[in-house]
Amino acid sequence: MRYIDAYNHFFPPRYFEALCQTGFPGIGKRVREIPCIHDLDVRFRVMDQFDDYVQVISLGQPPIEALASPAEAAELARLANDGLAELVATHPDRFVGHTATLAMNDPDAARELERAVRDNGANGVQICSNVNGKPLDAPEFLPVFETAAALGVPVLLHPARGADFPDYRTEDKSKYEIWWTFGWPYETSAAMARLVFSGLLDRLPELKVVVHHLGAMVPYFEGRVGPGWDQLGARTSDEDLGAVLKGLKKRPLDYFKDFYADSAVFGSRAATVCGLEFYGAERVLFASDCPFDPEKGPGYIRDTIAVLESLDLANADRASICHGNAERLFKLKGAAS
Repeated sequence: MRYIDAYNHFFPPRYFEALCQTGFPGIGKRVREIPCIHDLDVRFRVMDQFDDYVQVISLGQPPIEALASPAEAAELARLANDGLAELVATHPDRFVGHTATLAMNDPDAARELERAVRDNGANGVQICSNVNGKPLDAPEFLPVFETAAALGVPVLLHPARGADFPDYRTEDKSKYEIWWTFGWPYETSAAMARLVFSGLLDRLPELKVVVHHLGAMVPYFEGRVGPGWDQLGARTSDEDLGAVLKGLKKRPLDYFKDFYADSAVFGSRAATVCGLEFYGAERVLFASDCPFDPEKGPGYIRDTIAVLESLDLANADRASICHGNAERLFKLKGAAS
């Protein structure tokens, strides 16, 4: 079976050098412990352990807009996009595509997306669940979504939240990495909800959004997302949320099922079963989240493949998940229409 890893991260060399010079907290410790995110030799040794395995690469965290001023961040985004494109061009047998990254604090971010797609051949764009604390349905970000829809490239949604986001009002930081373990799934789910209830998906019905980590909280909370949000406004008295519900063309649940999701759930079989049950095989893409593995090796790739192989799937569904959906969504060479 061919495996196209649709959501994993790598730092191109020149961008990696620039990133290390920003002094962003935690970067030095993180990258020193994970050479697979910036060292091609290490990445290739990991990939060589799997037959017929290739990647669509995207940039790793932190969000570019968190690193610098709009003008400086825009230059970093351009450097990253050129570097990712060069990696794909140089190693097409390893990297079959890449997703662009944007400085979302740059008013001209949509223009960089257009350049990355038309000049560099980017197969999609990765954005984060908030932009320095602003929600994605803020008006200034609409041009990015409009451009992605017009170009026919998917938006990959990645969570962004740090320890500076406290879990309790009486504290000034999140403890025990709760911000990551539970905060990132919440961030992703909240961003999905803002795209739904803002009406963005009605405005841009052709827009395709791929949600990291198999839809985060949404599949598990299907009852709340479905029958629960069918009662939107029943618990709120200070604004008319019933009017929001009436303004949508579909049930909230139906919009959430329109998202695509990847299989990067750290090798959890239960989460994979739940996500596949919710989205269906036609909307799930194989992904490993390489190289973020607690064993500092290929564990997430190996474990994710093992989970998928353990499931009783029809051959056509398995092929769609493992490579077909990625080929179609990213418009990879040789993909079926």
